[in-house]
Amino acid sequence: MQGHFLYYKFALMEKILNYIDGKLVDPIGGKYIENFEPATGKIYSMIPDSDERDVELAVESASKAFPAWSTLSKEKRSALILKVVEEIENNLDEFALAESRDNGKPVWLARRVDIPRAAKNFRFFATGILHFASESHSMEKTAINYTLRSPIGVAACISPWNLPLYLFTWKIAPALAVGNCVVAKPSEITPMTAYKLAEICAKILPPGVLNIIHGYGHKVGSALTSHPKVPVISFTGGTKTGADIARVAAPMFKKLSLELGGKNPNVIFADCDFEKALSRTLDSSFDNQGQICLCGSRIFVEKPIYEKFKKAFVERVAAMKVGNPYDENSRLGALVSKQHMEKVLSYIELAKEEGGTILTGGKQVRIDGEYKDGWYVEPTVIEGLAYNCRTNMEEVFGPLVTIMPFETEEEVLLYANATEYGLASTIWTENLTRAHRMANEIHSGIVWINCWLLRDLRTPFGGVKNSGVGREGGFEAMKFFTEPKNVCISLS
Repeated sequence: MQGHFLYYKFALMEKILNYIDGKLVDPIGGKYIENFEPATGKIYSMIPDSDERDVELAVESASKAFPAWSTLSKEKRSALILKVVEEIENNLDEFALAESRDNGKPVWLARRVDIPRAAKNFRFFATGILHFASESHSMEKTAINYTLRSPIGVAACISPWNLPLYLFTWKIAPALAVGNCVVAKPSEITPMTAYKLAEICAKILPPGVLNIIHGYGHKVGSALTSHPKVPVISFTGGTKTGADIARVAAPMFKKLSLELGGKNPNVIFADCDFEKALSRTLDSSFDNQGQICLCGSRIFVEKPIYEKFKKAFVERVAAMKVGNPYDENSRLGALVSKQHMEKVLSYIELAKEEGGTILTGGKQVRIDGEYKDGWYVEPTVIEGLAYNCRTNMEEVFGPLVTIMPFETEEEVLLYANATEYGLASTIWTENLTRAHRMANEIHSGIVWINCWLLRDLRTPFGGVKNSGVGREGGFEAMKFFTEPKNVCISLS
């Protein structure tokens, strides 16, 4: 009954609006895009099909608001952002339902992870700005240097569809906290919680401080990243899109942060805590239907425990329930779009062509009743592939993992480091020396040892190689959204 109650709570089709200069407004062109519910495969809302005219209005609004916002005391900026936090937390269930309906993830996951983390992002940076200190360097009796950090201006924040509000706020919060004004673009696939955030911010933030424009990347994203009055860009998304943005931004000397794809290794040694490694590997493989850039999609298990681990892992994966997101017993919900579901299924076929054996899963899931047209895929485990085949090299971003044995550290490092990506990695071992040695040698921006997705928001977040440029998180993000200025005072 609870699932049906939640479903009908948003039974009427909703029209999403842009948020410009403190107001919720229609796109200038008057055109809208259909927004689909992954669980049912049906249209349930309409999104602005914005273009460069809407971007221009938003940038002008942000530019106009910047002088007052950037000079507002950090205490007042902090207080306003904390009011946004309070409203998100007061409307947790509504936000969680909206996130689930828009993205396909289980409601329980959005309620437990996505929305609380979005609130935490705002709270972290709203309080962090109160402790953001400058540096000084003494030249003994000759001079003293100190660093001033100033907000840059209008920041473009572009976020993906997999963790919509979670990653949207991860960018907006530090940019606003240090005094920038923001023009933000959420994914056109999952716009609803960004719209609900706009409804809150319209009551709290000064006009123009935050602007949210909906629409396609080739229209809104392109116009925003190429705009001459937007000097700083923070983007999370696909590697190809990141490369396109870099080609535009580099000749304009824009400040750029890119958090891109991942093909993360999960390395399990024979001396691991077996049950803990097994349990967290299930999570790191299939949380959010495998649609997290930090998911471990390549599982490497040391030979002495390979057969035991494989057997236990496959049994637990096969028992995972795939169901509609409103069912509290669903372990996996729907994939975000029909196109993405077809991409995942095509990689399963590719894996078979490359000689892989499907140990469990591998098929689309059909659910009866109102969810029969939803986009569901079984959690899939594949064995028998070469470490450097396409399935093991290319980002799938879905409920598909490969598993293979290894014998030595040197061998598994070759496997782990073989891809063009280097975002995150997980190592399971009780050998402290080995853990540090592996952490030093593995090519990734994040290394989890005997854990996964354990995040301290003070730490730098980002990848190497094709997984991105720059770092988010903590004071790294606050430094990114400011320009340093050295002041040197002679003491002679």
